[in-house]
Amino acid sequence: MLGGKPWMPGAVLDASLSALELGVRIGMPLGAAHRMAPEAIFLAPDRGADEAALRTGLEILGGLSPGLVAETEADSPGFGRIEIQLDGLERLWGSETQIVERAARLLAGVLPGTPQAGIGGTRFVAAVAATVAGRGKSERPESRPRLERVEPRADVEFLAPLPSSLLSRSPDVRGRLERFGLRTIGSVAELPRSAVVARFGPEGERIHARARGEETDPFKPRRAPERLAMSLPIDPPVSDVEGIRFVLHRVAAVFGDQLEARGAATSRVRLTLELDRTFVSGDVPPTLLFDQHLPEPTSEGLAMERLLVARLEASTLPAPVARLGMELLDVAPATGRQLTLFTPQAGRTGRLGWQLARLGLRFGEDHVGWVELDDMEAPLPENRWHWRSQTETSGPTSGLPVASPPNGSTGTRRRAR
Repeated sequence: MLGGKPWMPGAVLDASLSALELGVRIGMPLGAAHRMAPEAIFLAPDRGADEAALRTGLEILGGLSPGLVAETEADSPGFGRIEIQLDGLERLWGSETQIVERAARLLAGVLPGTPQAGIGGTRFVAAVAATVAGRGKSERPESRPRLERVEPRADVEFLAPLPSSLLSRSPDVRGRLERFGLRTIGSVAELPRSAVVARFGPEGERIHARARGEETDPFKPRRAPERLAMSLPIDPPVSDVEGIRFVLHRVAAVFGDQLEARGAATSRVRLTLELDRTFVSGDVPPTLLFDQHLPEPTSEGLAMERLLVARLEASTLPAPVARLGMELLDVAPATGRQLTLFTPQAGRTGRLGWQLARLGLRFGEDHVGWVELDDMEAPLPENRWHWRSQTETSGPTSGLPVASPPNGSTGTRRRAR
């Protein structure tokens, strides 16, 4: 039993499976836990060390998924429980089961014990699945987590035979469920919601929604989505753009799924390439950094990938690339765009900005810019507008974007509409 000695003020922070079977619960006073399990060994926690270990584990898991939720206060009843958002990670790390096993391997050297994990469609279902996995007998080796996975759209079926006491932490609510004969979650789900609310008040709406497999607690990531980062090794190292693009496509696709799941968009991308300098002579930096501003906030991974590939094609790699890292900056909630009713071409202006950005990377930013209108009534045509290159401004104040020839000749400029 973890929390302190029985005569000390405090609550149970963690308990073994045998203690839980005797009725001990996380958050229970230590004295009450001693009465239920008098032969248990009570250990005083090192709160500072425990909190530091959990924070280290969260930093490690941040490279696996940018969506994490955890209680970092050792006195909290939920301390030690980590929630990982798995949406959009399959293309990067494999199936959901493989992702959980990878997370367990990453935490093996940081957090002690064998983790018990659950996968479900809602936070409540995943937590219950983890509890079921911990209580069941597993033939897996200790190095692999005890895992209970609920199939998609099978949440209600999974919850139905389980005890209704899992629906609430309130002893009063649990006692009333028992008195009304609602001993399983399925019996609560079968009742009309209005009847449950009439008997239990606002808490009745929550327990009924949980019994029906509905989300009651929105997932709020531990880290704000202003900064998302991920990296992958490249083995063996590659020196051509196509080899780098293969890895970049996977990372960009995952970020696109993550942004779409959050309803967010990014306006700046940072690409980091770690170089393998083993067989390279001369002064070669260990990393190359590409900080790319996007023409407009986007959640499309393919659009970010194309712009970064154009940046790589315009650059020279001094050594093979051994690791690729991608970071999204300036992430904010995505905003919709109201298109006009009678001008179907209005939606093309965004795509035009991306095309001009790629042209600027290929031919040089000083050859792509904007024609800014000055005085349309000027006698001489050359006084009616002036040229603003892309290096002077990130967008037009008034005027039309055009691309000039890369050789510096006058040529024929074409207006983009």
